[in-house]
This record gives sequence, C-alpha cells and structure tokens, in this order.
Amino acid sequence: MNYQGDSATDINIAYIGGGSRGWAWTFMTDLALEPNISGTIKLYDIDLEAVKSNEIIGNNVSRIKEAISKWNYEVAYTLQDALINADFVIISMLPGTFDEMEVDVHMPERYGIYQSVGDTVGPGGIMRALRTLPLFVGLANAIKTFCPNAWVINYTNPLSLCVKTLYYVFPKIKAFGCCHEVFGAQQLLKGIFEKKTGIEVWSRNEILVNVLGINHFTWFDYASYKGKNLFPIFKEYVSEHFDEGFIDENYSKADRFSCSHRVKFDLFNRFGLIAAAGDRHLAEFMPGDTYLLNPETVEHWGFSLTPVSWRKADLQRRLERSRRLVSGEESFNLVPSGEEGILLIKALCGLNRCISNVNMPNSFMQIRNLPKSAIVETNAIFEGDRIRPIAAGRIPEGILAYIKPQTDNHERVLKAALECNIDLVYEAFKYDTLINGRLSKKEIKCLVGDMIKGTMKYLPKKWEAEL
Repeated sequence: MNYQGDSATDINIAYIGGGSRGWAWTFMTDLALEPNISGTIKLYDIDLEAVKSNEIIGNNVSRIKEAISKWNYEVAYTLQDALINADFVIISMLPGTFDEMEVDVHMPERYGIYQSVGDTVGPGGIMRALRTLPLFVGLANAIKTFCPNAWVINYTNPLSLCVKTLYYVFPKIKAFGCCHEVFGAQQLLKGIFEKKTGIEVWSRNEILVNVLGINHFTWFDYASYKGKNLFPIFKEYVSEHFDEGFIDENYSKADRFSCSHRVKFDLFNRFGLIAAAGDRHLAEFMPGDTYLLNPETVEHWGFSLTPVSWRKADLQRRLERSRRLVSGEESFNLVPSGEEGILLIKALCGLNRCISNVNMPNSFMQIRNLPKSAIVETNAIFEGDRIRPIAAGRIPEGILAYIKPQTDNHERVLKAALECNIDLVYEAFKYDTLINGRLSKKEIKCLVGDMIKGTMKYLPKKWEAEL
C-alpha cells in the first residue's frame, strides 16, 4: 500500500467468495465511487467460471467514465495466490448451494418449525454453521500463514460464529464482522421522526445510536437526532400505529425482505429498547410460537418467509444479469449502496476516522453482562490501523434471557463443527430459543440426522460415522 497525499493506492484486497452474483457487484460499485483508495482485487472462489465473469464485470466497472476510482480485478486460482500480500481480506460466500439451504429452511417445517431466514439461529443456522465453520478453520490458518497482518472483514452467515471461529484458530487475527441491519433501523427512526415532526433528516447517519447485542438480535438503548431523544417519539408512534406498523414507499408484500416493523414495535412494548435488525431476523431469536408459529402468524406480523424456491429463481435472474454484464448488454448505474465497508477500509488505511457497528469478541467487555468469549455487536471507532470497541453497557435482563442461550449455543456449535460431535448438535437444537421445547428428544434426533444426511455433500466425511 502506498500513500499519496490524502489517498491510499496499490491496496491489495483478497475477496474470498469472489464469484458472488450479488454483493460483489455492490462492493465493486462502492469502490468505484470512492476517490481516495485504489488498487487490486484478487477474486477467489471454488466456482472458477463465476470468478472469471466477475473479473470482466469488475474491470468493466472501472472503465465507466463515472467511476472515480480505478481498480484492477484479477482471478486468483488458489487461496494462497489471493492472500499473499493482502492488506484486506473480504469473506462473503455461501456454504454449499441452495439445495442445502432448502434442507436448512424447509425440512424443520415437517415439525411445525418455520424459519424466515434460516442462516443464523434455529435448525437452519446450526446446520449452516456445521458446513461453514470447517471452511473458516482453513481460512484462518491460511491468513495466519500468508497475510497475518491483513484486516479480515467477514460478511458470511452465521456471522457471529464465523468471526468466533477465526479468532479461535488464530487469536491474533485482525478480524471483524459487518452487517447492515443497524442501518435499516436508523432509516426507520429517520422516517418516524420525519413523519412525526415534518423535519427532513438529511441522512440516517445523523441518527446517533448506542448499539448492543449479538448479530441479527441487536438493540438500541439510546437514539438521538441533533441532541433530541428519539425514544419518546418512537414510543408515541408505536402506540398510534401498532396495528399497521411503519409503511414507507419501499414497502411491498411481494418483496421477501420488506417488513412493516410490527415485530420491532412489539419487542419495544415488551422490553423498552428498539430492536435494530430486520423483523425476519428478530423473529427467529424468539420462541417459535411468538412470531413464527405458522405462515398466517407471519402474515399477521407483517413480514415474510423466504422460501428457497424464491432464492433459486432469483439466482437464475442474477445469472442472466451476469451474462448481460459480461457481454456488455448491460452496464452498471453507479449508485452508492449505503453500506459502510469502504468507509471502514479508508479508516483502517488511516485516511479518516469512522464510528460504525461491528461484530468482535467481547474482549474489552463492551457488553458487561456477556462473557469475554462472546462475539458481540457494538459500535467501534475505526482509525489508523486500529479498531477501538466502544463500551455499550449492560443488556437488560429480559433481553439477555434470549441472547444468553444463543451465545451458549455458539460454544456448542463451534465445538460440534470442529469435532463432528452429533451429541452437541442435539444439545444445540434443544436449547435454541426458536425450538423452545417444541420437539421431543426423539424428534430432535430424527430431524438432526435427516438434516445432516441432506447436507452431507458439504460436511466433513467424519459426520457419516456419527449417523
């Protein structure tokens, strides 16, 4: 990496999962619009053809006249090639295929266990972790060998467990997990404030918040706009609009990722804090008979289940778009995504100072009533090759009762994944809040066995002996 005035050039970024047909394009766009950094992106993926396509697409983005920053995209044919001399490592990948995710999400439905996402907690999150964590063991060892001083930014789910694995294997790693769910909650507060006061807020970044929790079950116990406490305004809006929620111009029942925020409203009435994730994620951290009892309950609360059939159809649309982008039939309209990954990279290069939410070990007791070994989500200061987590305080006991089972499960699932220990998987299912005693011991054993068989192609062979 070189510095020229207020810019950093010749930055080397290793992108693991660089064949992505979605988030990779967002990353390319944001990089192209950032004037103060430039360099090389080495794309690595087990899907070589996808990587080759993204090499073409990325370099085409750099040629667009509106692209302020020019990046060179290269195929890395091995993980070692990608990591050598890397300043940053981006990890964003899907463990397995949507066929395996179909097992994660839909097989538990035979016992009445519905999941709106299935990638973080619940049966789907646990099974996804068993596929993912062995890969992260390999990544952590490779980073330790080839680029031990690189900053590692993980976007892969289950995000907390992925970050936990990186630190378990390589305790001195400089890694953190990024998630945009907090941004959506800031946007919600912005919208509610505007509706209640008629005052236009320029950006959701003007909504200042204290973040505390774990990924996808994150909370605000403080929120303000220009010194004005937003909690009374939020409380009044919830009382007036609880039945319909908050509906803006972007809401659509047809959009699997839209929600009316009624789950947030209900959680606010229960606990007095503002839940800072999408309703689809929040619902999975609560007992299964609360928001996910059945599809009718989901519809009542104003969010959506996301069937894997929809994801498969969406993939076909993205594959077709990839073809058009490679051939030049379609070009990018460079619009900022609102993600903060590029700002964090700039700050770690020493070009600016940034405060953002981040998932890291609770080593500095950012959250005082969770163990140091937990991966927690709080704000942190990014500045000059350093991250300083900000002390967020204590999680209220009512919310802690739903967080603690998950942080305990993180210990079980990590050990289960590393040891191929099926008994620990049974325990993880038993103590997961979404299942919440709704399955007998026999049903759990049957479900775990069938789900492992259904995803065996992407599991270590040792699992076969456990069945």
